[in-house]
Amino acid sequence: MSGHVTRSSKLRRMLEADLSLVLAWRNHSDVRRWMFTSHEIGIDEHERWFHAIVSDPARHPLIFEMDGSPQGFVQIGPVAAGGNAAWGFYLAPDAPKGCGRSLGEATLAYAFDDLGLHKLSGEVLAFNEASLKFHRHLGFREEGLMVEQHFGDGRYHDVVRFGLLAAQWRDHRAGKNA
Repeated sequence: MSGHVTRSSKLRRMLEADLSLVLAWRNHSDVRRWMFTSHEIGIDEHERWFHAIVSDPARHPLIFEMDGSPQGFVQIGPVAAGGNAAWGFYLAPDAPKGCGRSLGEATLAYAFDDLGLHKLSGEVLAFNEASLKFHRHLGFREEGLMVEQHFGDGRYHDVVRFGLLAAQWRDHRAGKNA
């Protein structure tokens, strides 16, 4: 026996029962500092957001689970005609090491295999080195730099735009498995 532990991960639809957990993650300073909307969110605002997103069939709010335990949040959408969508995500502040990679891989499989997307896009604040590296590791390509696009914390920040086509993802995945 090698001692290697295999971890199981999955995505599931976010439920109303997940609201308080997702709000606690979202408002944690280690998560909030990387967000475009960085204020602390109140329960009323959070509930309004949740009810709007779950009632929109073009949006996919998801909970990422590792070994049956919620470890992150993912949003895909809105899905436009032609199968293009954006994504956003964050992990629980205390998520175990390796959860990010698993969240990314599970989300891309869901986006391209289950939803049949043509393209998934993301935007990253340019100072968020970990997220920039994460997108590149997953096979996303940098599509542009929006200079001083976002105003937060009293100053302007550049935003990096990423995109990943389904065909690029399949090639990237095949290369990793070769």
